[in-house]
Amino acid sequence: MTTPTIETASGVIGAAGALMAALSAHADLPAPRVTSEQVVAPERDDSGALVLLWGLGFGFHRDTALSDFEQWRQALGINPAAVDHASTGPHAWLSADTTYAGVPLTLTGYYTLAQPTTEGTSS
Repeated sequence: MTTPTIETASGVIGAAGALMAALSAHADLPAPRVTSEQVVAPERDDSGALVLLWGLGFGFHRDTALSDFEQWRQALGINPAAVDHASTGPHAWLSADTTYAGVPLTLTGYYTLAQPTTEGTSS
């Protein structure tokens, strides 16, 4: 049996299986926007080279993004301290990485920051 590589469809089988397992185990949670992409594994191969493998991304958008993100974070057992926050301009997101069924999985909740109001202005 040959080892699946990222260059062939067989390399995606692990990510597809993890996706099915996560969605089946948590079918009552909000539906994420699902992506699968190549990610760099935390370990290197025997020669010290980077190892690429297929991972999953679960993204959450709109008004319920933060509550949807939080429900999945809790369901996957991700520590709240492991959640990162970033922003650029009025756009912000929370992200957290975990491994599910042996596959890297990133949760991301996107939202818009509240804009400050300007008091005392006249028209």
